Amino acid sequence: MEVIRGIVDTIVYKNDENGYVVAKIKTDKTLITIVGVIPYIGEGQNLELKGDWVLHQQFGRQFKVEECEEIIPNTVEAIEKYLASGLIYGIGPITAKKIVSRFGEKTLEIMDSDIERLGEIEGIGAKKLDLIIESYVSQRELKNIMIFFQAHGVTTNQCIKIYKRFGGNSINIVKENPYVLCEEITGIGFKTSDKIARSLGIEVDSPFRIQSGLKYVINDFCANGNTFMPKELLIKESSEVLTVDKSVIEKNIYDSSMDGKIKIDRINDIEAVFNLYYYYCELGITNRILTLAISNFQNINLDLEFEIDTFESKNDISFAKSQKDAIVGAFTNGIEIITGGPGTGKTTIIKCIIEMYEKAGMRVMLGAPTGRAAKRMTESTGREAKTIHRLLEMGVSDDEDISMFSKDEGSPLEADVVIVDEASMIDIVLMNNLLKAIKVGTRVIIVGDIDQLPSVGPGNVLADLIESEFTKVVRLKEIFRQGRESLIVTNAHRINEGEMPLLNEKDKDFFFIKESEIDLILSTVIDLINTRLPKFNKKWDKLKQIQILSPMKKGVLGITNLNNKLQEILNPKSKDKKEKQMKDIIFRVGDKVMQTKNNYSLKWTRISGFGENEGVGVFNGDMGFIDSIDEENRSLSVIFEDERKVIYDYIFLDELDLAYAITIHKSQGSEFPVVIIPSYMGSPLLMNRNLLYTGITRAKELVVVVGGIKALKYMVDNTRSNERYSSLKWRIKDIISNDAFMSE
Repeated sequence: MEVIRGIVDTIVYKNDENGYVVAKIKTDKTLITIVGVIPYIGEGQNLELKGDWVLHQQFGRQFKVEECEEIIPNTVEAIEKYLASGLIYGIGPITAKKIVSRFGEKTLEIMDSDIERLGEIEGIGAKKLDLIIESYVSQRELKNIMIFFQAHGVTTNQCIKIYKRFGGNSINIVKENPYVLCEEITGIGFKTSDKIARSLGIEVDSPFRIQSGLKYVINDFCANGNTFMPKELLIKESSEVLTVDKSVIEKNIYDSSMDGKIKIDRINDIEAVFNLYYYYCELGITNRILTLAISNFQNINLDLEFEIDTFESKNDISFAKSQKDAIVGAFTNGIEIITGGPGTGKTTIIKCIIEMYEKAGMRVMLGAPTGRAAKRMTESTGREAKTIHRLLEMGVSDDEDISMFSKDEGSPLEADVVIVDEASMIDIVLMNNLLKAIKVGTRVIIVGDIDQLPSVGPGNVLADLIESEFTKVVRLKEIFRQGRESLIVTNAHRINEGEMPLLNEKDKDFFFIKESEIDLILSTVIDLINTRLPKFNKKWDKLKQIQILSPMKKGVLGITNLNNKLQEILNPKSKDKKEKQMKDIIFRVGDKVMQTKNNYSLKWTRISGFGENEGVGVFNGDMGFIDSIDEENRSLSVIFEDERKVIYDYIFLDELDLAYAITIHKSQGSEFPVVIIPSYMGSPLLMNRNLLYTGITRAKELVVVVGGIKALKYMVDNTRSNERYSSLKWRIKDIISNDAFMSE
C-alpha cells in the first residue's frame, strides 16, 4: 500500500449519500486524481492517503484511497482554502477570507482554544457564531462516527442523521443497542442494524436479537396502514428475516407479550399482534367515541326546521331529505358522521350547521388533517379552519423527535362543536389525539368521503366508525344542482357505481385523449401541461394550477420519470438558478416539491396570510416551491402553499421529492383546478376503482385522462385493494353488544 500527501485542490465529484469522492490532489510534484470513500473531504485540506494506483479505462491513472488522515493546514493559503471548503456551516469563501485576514497562521489554533473570538469578525453575529461553533465541534466528532459506521455499510447521510439524533455518544448508544438504528433513523433497515449487532457479538438466536426483529417486522407491516399483524403472518415473515426456526419466533412472541413489549389479542377470529402504541390508540378512540356519543350535551333552543328553511331561502337552494337529515342529526346526536361523494352538498351542509350553531351562541371549531384541506374548508365556509395539529397546539418533545400536543384531557378544546372534514385521511394516532382533547358534552361532526383512499398512516378510522354501526351516519347520494352540471362529479359517481365515465361531451369538464403507446402518452401529458392547457385557458398557471396524478412511482409514466422530464421543461437548468443534488434528485430554485413524511421538528415562519407567525411541523403531502439554496449554510428553503417558509438542512432533503407529478395516494385532501391522469396498465393492486375515483375527485375545473380505454375500463371494473388489518370497529361492536353497556 502506497502513501501520498497533498492538498485537496478541487472536488470533481462527491456523492453526499455514500461519501464517494473523485478529487484532484496537489502534491509536491504534480496534480493527481484520487477516488474513494472520504465523506469529510473539502478543498484546502491537507491529507495523508494510503492506497494503490489503478488504471481507469476512461479516465486513466488514479489513486484509489483505502485510508485517509487529515493533516491540519499550516499556511495562510491552505487555512483559507480549508475554511472556504464549506465543511463548517456558516463559513464560506468570503467569511473564510475575513477570518484568515484577521488571525493569519494562528487561525486554527484560535478556533481550537478560543473560537468565540470569531465574533470579532465583521458579519459574524451571535447567531452565526453559534452555528459555526456547533459545526466545528460536531465535525470533529462526526469523523469518528463516520469511520465506525461506514465500515458497516451506513451511508454518509445516515451517519449525519445518527449524529444529529444521538450526538457525540452515538457509537456507545449503538453498541449498547444496534437495533435502535432501524427504529429511529430513516432509511436504515433491520439488515444494517443486524450486521452491526452480529459484528459486536450478538448471537443469531439471542432473545434480544429475535425480539428486536419482531418489533421491526410488526412496525414495517403497520407502515402499510395496518394497526396489527396476524400472528401466523408474523411468525412466517420473522423467521425469513431472522433466519431462525419458527418455534424460536413463537417463543419470543410469547415472551415479548409477557414482558409487555407487544400485545396479543383476538380480533374477529384472528390472533393479532399489536405494536403497543397502536393498540392503546385504538382503545383510546373506542373509549372516547362511546363516551362522547352517549354523554349529555347542551340542548339548543332553535326551531331546526325553520332555520333550515331560512338557510335554503337565503341561498336559493333546496336540500334533499338526506341533507336535511344530516343537519338535524348534527343537533340531536353527540357524534354524527356525514359521508358522500363530490357534488352531494357536504360543504353547504357544513355552512348551514355552522350558521345555526352560531345563531344559538355556541362556539364552533373547524379542523382538517392537512393544510390544503384546512385552507379549502376556510375558503368554502368563510370561517377559519385549522389543521388538526394546529387545533391541538402541536409542539415537540425535548429531543425534538416526538410530537406533543398542548390540548388533551387536561386542557381540552374550548368548543361546543367540533367539525372535522376530509376524515378519510385521519389515521388512528391523529384521531386518538383529537378525541382526547374534546371534552365530554361537546358535539362532534365528522365529514368525509368513505369511497376515497384510506389514510396514509395506520388504521381505517372513518370506515371502521361507519361499519361499527354505533354512531349516527348520514350517507349523501343526491347530487346538488351545481354538481349535476359537472361531468367530473357525474363521472366520479358513475365510476363509483362501476360504470364507465362519459367521455368528451362538448363544453364539459372531463376529457379523454386516446393514446395506446406509452411514449405517446408521456409526450401528450407533457404537451398538455406545458403548452395546450395554459394556451386554452390563460389563468391556468402550468406550475400552480395544473397537477399530474399518476397511479405509480416507477416506470415511464410513474412519477419519478415524469418529474425528471417535467423539471427539464418547466424549470430547466440555468446559470442563474442554484441547485443541489440528493441521491438521484436534483433540487433547483423554483422547483415544485412535496414533503414525503411527517417531520415534527422542522421549524417554520409564515411570510404572509393569517394564522400563527411561527411554529413547528411539516407533514406528509405538504406542497410548495424551492425559494433559495444556501451552499454556505448547507440549507435549502421552501415556501409552502399556506405561506409557511421552512429551512431544510441538507440532511433532511431525503424527505423532499419533486412534485410536478405526484401519486394519487399523495393527492388525498387536495384540490387542484386541473388534473391530468395517465391511464395505462400496471400493478392490479394500484389499478383499481378506488384510486381512479380519488384522482378524478381532486379536480375542481377540469380532468384530462390520457391513455388507453382498456386501462381505464380495467380500473373501473377492478375493486381489489390492499386489505387493512385494524380492530377499531370490532372493539366498538364488542362493547355495544354487551348487555351491561346497553342498559346504562
